[in-house]
Amino acid sequence: MYVGVDCGTQSTKVVVVDIERAAILGEASRSHHLIEGDNGKREQDVSEWISALTEAFHEAVSEARIDARDIRAIGVSGQQHGMVALDADGQPLHPAKLWCDTETALHNETLIERLGGREGCLDKLGLVLQTGYTASKVAWLRDTHPDAYQRIATLLLPHDYLNFWLTGERVAECGDASGTGYFDTRAREWRHDVFQTMAPELSPEAVLPRLIDSHAPVGTVRPEVARLLGLGDDVLVSSGGGDNMMAAIGTGNIAPGMVTLSLGTSGTVYAHSAAPMEAEDAQVANFCASHGGWLPLICTMNVTSATTKVRELFGFDLATFGERVARAPLGAEGVMALPFFNGERVPTLPHATASFEGMTSLNTTADNLCRAVVEGTTFGLRYGFERLGELASQASQVRLVGGGAKSAVWRQIVADVLDVDVICPRITEAAALGGAIQAAWCDTQTRGQGESLAALTERLVEVDLDTLTRPRGEPVRRYQELYQRYRQALAERYDVAP
Repeated sequence: MYVGVDCGTQSTKVVVVDIERAAILGEASRSHHLIEGDNGKREQDVSEWISALTEAFHEAVSEARIDARDIRAIGVSGQQHGMVALDADGQPLHPAKLWCDTETALHNETLIERLGGREGCLDKLGLVLQTGYTASKVAWLRDTHPDAYQRIATLLLPHDYLNFWLTGERVAECGDASGTGYFDTRAREWRHDVFQTMAPELSPEAVLPRLIDSHAPVGTVRPEVARLLGLGDDVLVSSGGGDNMMAAIGTGNIAPGMVTLSLGTSGTVYAHSAAPMEAEDAQVANFCASHGGWLPLICTMNVTSATTKVRELFGFDLATFGERVARAPLGAEGVMALPFFNGERVPTLPHATASFEGMTSLNTTADNLCRAVVEGTTFGLRYGFERLGELASQASQVRLVGGGAKSAVWRQIVADVLDVDVICPRITEAAALGGAIQAAWCDTQTRGQGESLAALTERLVEVDLDTLTRPRGEPVRRYQELYQRYRQALAERYDVAP
């Protein structure tokens, strides 16, 4: 038995997986509270992650009808880029500043200048700093909370922090570390010189966690945590990784030729690459994978976070929202959304705001607004899809994950907008499943049984043929025209090249 944990923006999910039977026996989740501010602040209290993990773990084990002492290893997935600053006693100095936080946009711009602009970033890091990466958060803490900054003993990412709570070890792995902004994604090592550009008073050797390989264990669960969770002795904790890296494993995207697209709080599009991607487009993040190789990725900040805003505005539940989207015609009778409620990362518009265009007294209906926000977020994902170049254009199929992927109408919109077949894995909690698969891989490698990651994903990742959705001729053509209108709106409002 293995456990996968996914600590996301909205909730922490736990799955219990029986590797031998290739089945999820139990799953549960608990929600988090988001601390928001008009200036782009997006933070969370890390104690909520611990409470959510503990409660969801017990429920998932109960649903699985197993003895928790039979669990052999745990793998943790976490939302990327978040800053968890700890003091010498391992206590948080500030709420975790999240990936979707844009309060640090000006700090990010300053850091890019100090590193020599776009070319300097690519030379030192293999990618260009983006608002939301950890680097600008450290610089922000230095300027706004100097007392807390001076007391930093360790800087961790969200999944690193959960590993720390489980084991007491302060470590990181290359996949999640890639999104900090002070990690060389080609050489797979910390860039101490870059770190000191943003935090000159701190010693990178002291505050940055030790790097381990993706197949290596962080350690074993601490006795007090094992008692809290009902675990046996010597339960391993695998390296874990960022949620996108774990979802790549959970969708079987560990070799060239596949694209994974997430319709989650944010939107991500990524593909496996055997070598670092020399991207001409600075919006492509040349991240490492959490299974070896690389995972070039783009991220849009407004997907289900945007659709939820509109859904809640009308007081619709998910089923009603889906019915309204399906009822509205393609193109929402001319209503178009630029759904940048949280600013935007791709395209790089951290200060952007959301807007609906083309509204008249006749077409301003709840149905059309619901349809427009779904189409607008999907156009944003197409913009990102195109940035991946050949890695995306040569893919014959896209695997959809995230909450939005459960909607048949949204799956059809994605297929028509991208003009490619889409399909969902049978197990939709891809990041949590990826954590469990990586935990099994780590366990078999550590204990000398030697089952490969490829063999594990072959057995455990299964697509749901009922969700296979193919693009349709006339809608593809019409969405091509609407997408060009979307691009023109970006050009006129934000000077994004059409």
